[in-house]
Amino acid sequence: MRKPLLEVKNLSVCFRNGNNVFVAAENVSFSLQAGEVLGIVGESGSGKSVTALSIPGLLPYPKAFHNQGASVKLCGKELINADVKTLREVRGGKIGFVFQEPMSSLNPLHRIGDQVAETIMLHQNMDLKKARIRALRLLKTVGIKNPARRYRAFPFELSGGQRQRVMIAMAIANNPEILIADEPTTALDVTIQEQIIDLLLKLKAKLNMAIIFISHDLYLIRRIADRVLVMYQGKVVEQNTVQNIFSNPENAYTKTLIKSFFPLKENKNNTEYEIVRACDITVSFSLKKNFWGRVIKKLYAVNHVSFKVCRGETLALVGESGSGKTTLGLALADLIKYQGHFIWKNPCQNKEFRRKVQIVFQDPYNSLNPRLNVLQIVGEGLKVHFPELKTAEIKQKVQKMLEETGLSASDLYKYPHEFSGGQRQRIAIARALILNPEIVVLDEPTSALDVTVQAQILELLKKLQKKFQTAYVFISHDMRVVRALADNVAVMKDGRIVEIGPAKEIFKNPQEEYTKLLIKAALPVREIKKGE
Repeated sequence: MRKPLLEVKNLSVCFRNGNNVFVAAENVSFSLQAGEVLGIVGESGSGKSVTALSIPGLLPYPKAFHNQGASVKLCGKELINADVKTLREVRGGKIGFVFQEPMSSLNPLHRIGDQVAETIMLHQNMDLKKARIRALRLLKTVGIKNPARRYRAFPFELSGGQRQRVMIAMAIANNPEILIADEPTTALDVTIQEQIIDLLLKLKAKLNMAIIFISHDLYLIRRIADRVLVMYQGKVVEQNTVQNIFSNPENAYTKTLIKSFFPLKENKNNTEYEIVRACDITVSFSLKKNFWGRVIKKLYAVNHVSFKVCRGETLALVGESGSGKTTLGLALADLIKYQGHFIWKNPCQNKEFRRKVQIVFQDPYNSLNPRLNVLQIVGEGLKVHFPELKTAEIKQKVQKMLEETGLSASDLYKYPHEFSGGQRQRIAIARALILNPEIVVLDEPTSALDVTVQAQILELLKKLQKKFQTAYVFISHDMRVVRALADNVAVMKDGRIVEIGPAKEIFKNPQEEYTKLLIKAALPVREIKKGE
């Protein structure tokens, strides 16, 4: 058997907080062969990232420390407690690192080409001129179009996918033996995710580079990995080949992750009671005005869109970032100016309309007032729309809605920072549904959550919809999530609906190439055929 390129044995990661010690990872052991892809999967807080950061010694020592007997060997050389010179050779040299959010990792004050060239000069005996030539080649290698022009661009001038490609160029600049990719696709659209995965696989084959790919998404791990390491609460609960993990998982947590492949919604709500019909909705923003203030150039975020929503059904608006999904949702909620008409079955004005149409945002932490407790947050709408209610009645209604959304009476006086991401999203849903709205606009409500928590939120939404017969307008770029919740799907591209129809038909027989691309990026062919 070949000697492993990387060998990790009995590695624990601990953090000091005053007199307290927090164990983030405990007795982690694994090995990595040259040219192999190891996927490390688990939900937030499972210890994936701290384990990876321990390999090149990137943790905040001495606040962070390892157990006695922990070992990390690269090509047989021990890295735990290694000297500064050894670690400097490893970081960015033998081991490249791609972080989750490239905008936070790239220097906003320096041009991207100079940042790639700097990495080369630090590790290779190369002058600036040669480093720039190699940087241009690297930008071309990772698929940056027109690299000579993009070399002089600043990070904010690039898209999320382009910035991640720059990070990959920096990571492979010195021909590393190992590339550690820590959630490199989480913030990207599914089509861009597909491109990044394909890029990493091509680079692996070309450079014979081993990859440690960290994710909370077992589907992505399935796409890229040869072997899988499953972590839960700081421990490795299972490790095996990717085939065995999916065909014969042994640990209960692994089985839970696999079940998070959301199935197609089976029971379509057959109501024909139409709540609202959108007719020729257009939303534009002025880009340029002439001397007299007249708009001479516009951006059409939503361009002549029409659809209908019925009681108790879910209409999904899907598409990549910038397709106009959220703008259309805001127009439906009358939160931005638009042209066209929304024809309501039961028309109303102002205050009553605000009760009828509610919205749940992508990031609950930013949409919940940190100065208010849960009782105040969820009960605020009741005070506005039902001023006749007494304090005790409001508390009773809030408590009942919390129980409906999987929270408890003990949470009434807690504040947003005391909850997890999934719990905060439950609070946001409770705040929306307590007013008994006809329609709730759900703007990417699960995209920031782990897959296991996503599954919980989706089940909650389905349960509440069945009970209250609320209509949902569900905005997402993830076709797997859409498949689990939607009755009808409207696919948006460049501000227009390019395809619309029942979810079952859209997934079974998509007509537009763009729809096929979205489905292919999110769902492997074999999974669709299973009809899960």
